[in-house]
Amino acid sequence: MIVLVTGVSSSPGYKIAVRLLGRYQVVGTYNEHRVEIPSAELVRVDLTKNSAELIRNYKPDVLVHVAAIGNVDQCEEQPDLCYRVNVVASRELIANAYRVGAAIYYLSTDYVFDGERGLYTEDDVPRPINYYGLTKLLAEEIARAFGGAIIRVAWIYGAGPGRANFGKIVVDKLRRGEEVRAITDQWSAPTLNTIIGEAFVKLIDGKFTGTLHVVGPRMSRYEFAKAIARHFGYDEGLVKPIRLGDVNYKARRPRDSSLSNRRAMELLGIPLNDMDYALSIFRRELEEEMAIQHH
Repeated sequence: MIVLVTGVSSSPGYKIAVRLLGRYQVVGTYNEHRVEIPSAELVRVDLTKNSAELIRNYKPDVLVHVAAIGNVDQCEEQPDLCYRVNVVASRELIANAYRVGAAIYYLSTDYVFDGERGLYTEDDVPRPINYYGLTKLLAEEIARAFGGAIIRVAWIYGAGPGRANFGKIVVDKLRRGEEVRAITDQWSAPTLNTIIGEAFVKLIDGKFTGTLHVVGPRMSRYEFAKAIARHFGYDEGLVKPIRLGDVNYKARRPRDSSLSNRRAMELLGIPLNDMDYALSIFRRELEEEMAIQHH
């Protein structure tokens, strides 16, 4: 069975591809940043141009669509590019995958919600307040129209390739004894990339359809940074509180875009709310990564 994972150079895409190996034949796409995934077939492809050819060549049984412009401020500044990548390219890819009978999984985000109340369930009505969130919602609608599953994640952190993530930045700074400024009045649900990968194994095995929130527990960035300091044995006093209003973001940020993970915990049997479980995996993987770099 062939699983096509787009965006394998991203933090979630990489971990999804790695976790699926050994169970499935994995084909991974990347645009600019090649990553090493032994025994997966990696293809460089510009999804804004070549998705029809990609699907024709591989005829996947499953599509896991991760590739997107995930930089929220960049989407605000370059809306045309963001729309082309996140919506138009997604539509082409998903429509082509549908034609070859692939099961479709679309990785989405907590930012489809306005953040006015938090702990959103899968049945709550989305209402994005920034352009990134809007493009992700539009792509969700496309995936749903083609019978695809929508897997929403939030505040992804973890070891491995991909853009710098908050969890990694916090560990790096604390390790060097530097202060970490972390927002106290914005909440979401920090989610470990490896756990997302683990969830996808179960979702694909179980032929999941519908919408699911695969996220960690609700917390602020400040609480998250403190939890990391505690778990890794660093000085919690280095974590300094700041307010959302202190940060000069271009795009509006939802105040509380935390997602309810109750349905996912029941379905997947993964202890999503256990921060120590997630942070112990994170710590082990960071240590492995550093050991490799020191060789």
